[in-house]
Amino acid sequence: MWQKREPPSSGAEFLKAPRDKRNDSQNAAPRREIVRRQGALPAETLPLILSVDPNSDYALLDSGDGRKLEQYGPYRIDRPEGQAIWKRALPEKEWAKADAVFTGDTDEEGMGRWRFPKTPLGETWPMRFDGTDYLGRFTSFRHVGVFPEQAPHWHHMEGLIRNAKRPVRVLNLFGYTGLASLVAARAGAEVTHVDASKKAIGWARENQELARLTDKPIRWICEDAMKFVEREERRGSRYDIILFDPPAFGRGPKGEVWQLFDHLPAMADICREILTPKPLGVVLTAYSIRASFFAIHALMRDTFAGMGGKIESGELIIREKSAGRALSTSLFSRWVAE
Repeated sequence: MWQKREPPSSGAEFLKAPRDKRNDSQNAAPRREIVRRQGALPAETLPLILSVDPNSDYALLDSGDGRKLEQYGPYRIDRPEGQAIWKRALPEKEWAKADAVFTGDTDEEGMGRWRFPKTPLGETWPMRFDGTDYLGRFTSFRHVGVFPEQAPHWHHMEGLIRNAKRPVRVLNLFGYTGLASLVAARAGAEVTHVDASKKAIGWARENQELARLTDKPIRWICEDAMKFVEREERRGSRYDIILFDPPAFGRGPKGEVWQLFDHLPAMADICREILTPKPLGVVLTAYSIRASFFAIHALMRDTFAGMGGKIESGELIIREKSAGRALSTSLFSRWVAE
């Protein structure tokens, strides 16, 4: 069920050192002049809550006291979760069965380390989503290379591709370890996967081999996401489906600066411009920001004015197995051509 990132990366590698505002201003991308689109705003559905329930591939076993206990395939993992401000439902003996525990900095951008109470584990372990094999990974930023809450988007995208009954081109920006790209390729699409991290691109290629999808048309591109879409616009390249999942702040491989609230409107505008004449959809997901989904909902409705279709916005949640509580993970807004 799962995609992206090491910390939530920018299609620019995430900043790991104190920010230098002088360099930020020097490296920031030139501002794109955006003219408000004319025409009727798309229809809207909100709030839309997309939920992932426990299954054989992944389950949120329990949460509380700032932690979450998850089952990823064969492994039980205990790691920080700032939104779990309630009390745990399972007894301590169940938490003590964890195969891996993340310790150290609990901030999503902070570094820490993994502790293995039972048997020392390697960096990777085999996982599966809906029949597609890939590798889970223990990273120093408490992430594990997979994001189960993205599953509803992937199922939705897979349906769009299969139902189109024609060749479909998909652009996956900030693609991380590539699960979304693999799902799209498996469904029959031609995929372009963009991430600024060489390490993430390497992991994604490894997942493609493990998934036995090396014969599928996937272009792996290591580049700053904003620079890539700007160049695609100039070239006249077009896509039927675009996924973009930017971080709050990040840097590209050449020091390019990404600031979500500064640069997201321009990226959304470009994404509209690089759609095919008969597009299928655009999906925006936002993590680690202090904002309501209404903000990105309004942006997406304005961006796709005059194109018809519908904007669906809300939250991605994971449903807990122990007590049925919902853990919110991110905000999203997607345009669907109808």
